[in-house]
This record gives sequence, structure tokens and C-alpha cells, in this order.
Amino acid sequence: LADIRAILADAPLYTPHVPGTGKAMSVRMSNAGPLGWYTDRAQGYRYIERHPETGRPWPAMPEAGLALWRALTGYPADPEACLINYYGEQAKMGAHRDQDEEATDAPIVSISLGDTAVFRIGGLKRGGSTASVQLASGSVVVLSGEARHAYHGVDRILAGSSRLLEDADLGGGRFNLTLRRVTRP
Repeated sequence: LADIRAILADAPLYTPHVPGTGKAMSVRMSNAGPLGWYTDRAQGYRYIERHPETGRPWPAMPEAGLALWRALTGYPADPEACLINYYGEQAKMGAHRDQDEEATDAPIVSISLGDTAVFRIGGLKRGGSTASVQLASGSVVVLSGEARHAYHGVDRILAGSSRLLEDADLGGGRFNLTLRRVTRP
């Protein structure tokens, strides 16, 4: 949490927008590492090297996140992006697949801090059967192999289920960090 606060002091949360419609997403986000995931109405989903509002390079990736990546993935290269999503009590994330990376063989590591999220995961095609699991603070999920390409999302946040972020400026909620390798090693 201290790492996240330090990152956000340099690269504050911003509100991304859905390509095409320009609708604001309900999550706010930031990034750490050499690349940051970004989306806007005009150019869509992509990775960029600088914060879209400050113009500064993204802060360094947290060492604790790198250590988890190395311990859990066995992937031959480190992640290049640490997407930091902040979910307030009304935020959610629709079903999607993470397909914006060139290194689609690389796993994605997800770290949950704060309120519990109801996470839904399905198959490789939209509309198939799904399963839900609650991701409490401290949960780590690794999407690898076929699951790396599965549709997934966050149905809702169980507001007040954790006290971790109560004293933060945000007044509660949930952080989700996803570590990703963008380019092929």
C-alpha cells in the first residue's frame, strides 16, 4: 500500500474513457513501470510511456510486485506494466479479454488490496458459462495458459469488507494491480 501511495503521488489516478463512445469508465487508474495501459475515445486501447495528464514517465514498478511475478510465473522476462485500478464502491469492470499485449503468451498477475471484489471468469468466447469468486484483500490471481485469454471482469465491490483503505484519501474501496509483459522478450 505504501508503494501504491508513492506511485500515485507521482502519477495520480485518472479516469479512462471507452473507445468509440467516450463514456467514462467507473474505475480510475494509473500505472507503474516503463509502459502504462491507457484508453481513450480517439485511439482506443494501447500502452503509452507517459502519464496522460502529467506528461511524466510512469514511476518505477514496485519491487514487491516484481517479486511476486518472478515467484509465481516462471516467465523468462519481467513485466513492463503495472496497471493500478482503483474501484470505489460503485465501480465495476465489464467482461473483457486482455489482448492489447504483443506477448500474449505471458501470464497476467493480479493483486487485490482493500474491499473484496466479485470476480467473474468465463471461457475464450463471450457469452459462455462463467464462475464467480470473491477476491479479498491480499488475493493474488495468475491468468496463464488458456485462462490468459478468458473473458473476465468485476461484477461488484463489497463495500466496507476491508478496512485497509479506510484511512486513505479515497475513504475505502479497492486497488487491483495487474502486472503484464507487453512486448515479446
